[in-house]
Amino acid sequence: MKTLYITDLDGTLLHDDAQVSEFTARTLSELSERGALISVATARTPATVSRIMADVHTSVPMVVMTGAAMWSPLTHTFSDLRLIERDRVDALQRVFAASPITPFCYTLAADSTHLEVYHAAESLSPAEQYFVDLRKKLSLKHFDLHSTAPYEALNRVALFFAIGSETDIVAAAEAAKAATDCYVSYYKDIYFPDTWLLEIFAHGVSKAHGVTRLRQITGAERVVVFGDNLNDIAMMQQADEAVAVENALPQTKAVAHRIIGTNNSDAVARYIQEDFTKNK
Repeated sequence: MKTLYITDLDGTLLHDDAQVSEFTARTLSELSERGALISVATARTPATVSRIMADVHTSVPMVVMTGAAMWSPLTHTFSDLRLIERDRVDALQRVFAASPITPFCYTLAADSTHLEVYHAAESLSPAEQYFVDLRKKLSLKHFDLHSTAPYEALNRVALFFAIGSETDIVAAAEAAKAATDCYVSYYKDIYFPDTWLLEIFAHGVSKAHGVTRLRQITGAERVVVFGDNLNDIAMMQQADEAVAVENALPQTKAVAHRIIGTNNSDAVARYIQEDFTKNK
């Protein structure tokens, strides 16, 4: 049976240091060479996904930005990109103007080769600065800080992303839901316990949509999905087999068909290795 394996990254495939272990990289690459269909579905952009997955050799497109786009590890190009419609962008800007948090505005560059990221605040919070410092040298993402997105670039917005306290993030998320029909997701950051994250994408965007699209692209008869966080639940519900890591949130475990070891034990790679060998 042709099986497609799709895994979340942070808290699932990645260890707590946000890296793919040598064992996992080697195992997944060897399985891919043997014909296993392996991909990821993540909130991350290609800029960080390409770096993190550099040692994992797979040909299957990756679901990035929570399903707002596909990214090819072979051609390094976007496909199936869903941008936020301009009237929704304008409505969301009004929401954030009334909020104490300032979002990062991700726009597709005019040549479609990378993302231009704008942040209009005069200064960054420690969490925002840390976020930028980890990404500012990546080739597929360019930061333009202390600056609003140019008028024309607002026609190419792929994502609004914000970092803040639970109170501010939840309030902004609910206001965004009331003002638009965009996909709004907010959750606790797994690396910084007192920090919450907010993501806003175009209507219809989700990891679940990405899973469905990858099933179509690959012609898979069976899909196995791995996750740990709230934004993984929808795609796990689309899978033939939903697998949660031991460190997953209780809500995520509740929708899983089975629970495996923790992200720090290379449990996803070990499970794929065993399942692929058994079902090949």
